[in-house]
Amino acid sequence: MSKILVTDAIASEGIELLGSKAEVDVKRGLTPPELTETINGYDALVVRSETKVTPEVIRAGQSLRVIARAGIGVDNINIDAATSAGIPVVNAPIGNTVAAAEHTLALMLALARNVPQAYQSFKAGEWKRSAFMGIEVRDKTLGIVGLGRVGSEVARRARAFGMNLVGFDPFISPDHAERMGVELMSVDDLLACSDFITLHTPLTDSTNGLIGERELKLVKPGARLINVARGELINDKALLDALNNDQLAAAALDVFVQEPPADMSLVQHPRVIPTPHLGASTEEAQREVAIEAAEQVLAILEGRPARNTVNAPVLPPDVHAILEPYIPVATLLGKLLINLTDDQLVGVTVSYEGEIAEYDTTILKSAVLEGLLSTVSSEEVNIINAPLLAQSRGLRITEQKDSVANEFTSLITVAVKTTKGEVTLAGTSLRNEPHIVKFNDYWMDVEPSAPYLLIVDNPDHPGSIGAVGTVAGEHNINISYMKVGRLSQRGTAMMVLGLDDPVPEKVLDQIRGLPQVSSARLVKL
Repeated sequence: MSKILVTDAIASEGIELLGSKAEVDVKRGLTPPELTETINGYDALVVRSETKVTPEVIRAGQSLRVIARAGIGVDNINIDAATSAGIPVVNAPIGNTVAAAEHTLALMLALARNVPQAYQSFKAGEWKRSAFMGIEVRDKTLGIVGLGRVGSEVARRARAFGMNLVGFDPFISPDHAERMGVELMSVDDLLACSDFITLHTPLTDSTNGLIGERELKLVKPGARLINVARGELINDKALLDALNNDQLAAAALDVFVQEPPADMSLVQHPRVIPTPHLGASTEEAQREVAIEAAEQVLAILEGRPARNTVNAPVLPPDVHAILEPYIPVATLLGKLLINLTDDQLVGVTVSYEGEIAEYDTTILKSAVLEGLLSTVSSEEVNIINAPLLAQSRGLRITEQKDSVANEFTSLITVAVKTTKGEVTLAGTSLRNEPHIVKFNDYWMDVEPSAPYLLIVDNPDHPGSIGAVGTVAGEHNINISYMKVGRLSQRGTAMMVLGLDDPVPEKVLDQIRGLPQVSSARLVKL
């Protein structure tokens, strides 16, 4: 049974789901050195934002097969170290989306109507209605920086308030933004025209300090800033100066560079509404992210792809549904090909035909490389690190696409070029099962359900099939199925036999020595 370590607080529903299929240990509050000492022997690590998963932790986790973040951000996990180690990192980006969007709107309304300040005054026994004059959000312009899951949900709700929406996101098409009712523009133009500005971008090298002194000088008079994303997106000193100089009317902050903040200057500013990282703090969100993270962990531990792997190609749900059946096809093609050649690899050409050619096929290319390298590399190889290992080996990878497939709805063809020639296989998915439909020039339909494949080249003469079957029978080797392909009558042919039992080397040599056999190879699936 797999062992899972949980080091931060997650909802009991997530723990119960993990515990239904694995052994779970909950050890909260571990420092990085303590986690480094503890992690070895665990197959999975589940964290939230408190635990720091350092390169040292990852190196110590020699059994780790997956690291999960029960939430959307993964900046507390060293992604490069995990990728180099071939460990997928998964997160739960959907479960807290609505909670973060609703908290954004709550802060926006609090800024507009001075709710916290009025609350404190009234609690103190004061009645100062005129001191807390607010503004309406109707007809105001909301600038949304980042139109991902949370930003899109904010836009949807803000439209109900009658707001004008502008946005910045370099990865959103104009058509998609138009459907959301958002006008796309540059960050500078957004800052200059927005009455409210809300940030919903991930923390990257390019977004660290996204809002600084220069940007705050661009905001229109009376603008209000909201940050429910990451504290590092805003330069704290520049924000404090902008508030003191009345360049900015007010700000609402749910996140900080250091949590809790050591410097309370912003928190205590009279025109700042602070909350202690409450964006995902709803009962519903905590339950959903815990379950979502647990599902990702169990998928990988059971050998299935996880939808929200952050250091592997990330696919929208509709694309994932189309490409997922072809991932095992691609892996199988790579694994078979490496067993069909003894020569030095020079390059690999992966061709996609039909429906799958219309999508981003990066994950399929990675699956092919995983199959190719899994039996030849001394390192652990999986769909995450296979492209890096191929690149480090100087393996040339070429992709080709054709939206028309003559024989099947979708087809993957992989050609491996070696120092002495080329070997080609093609496969597809039928009834959600991988099928090999072409071996070099031979068309046939092989569903590799047996644990071994015996691939035999032979002349298309009477007795060839019987001769191989006789040898198998003499050595009590059970044939599960057999497929035959030929180029012409009485010409060259190929037979593929699915075997339930292994073939000892001396038996394989006996088959190779048959006059009816040109060559024979055994592949263990």
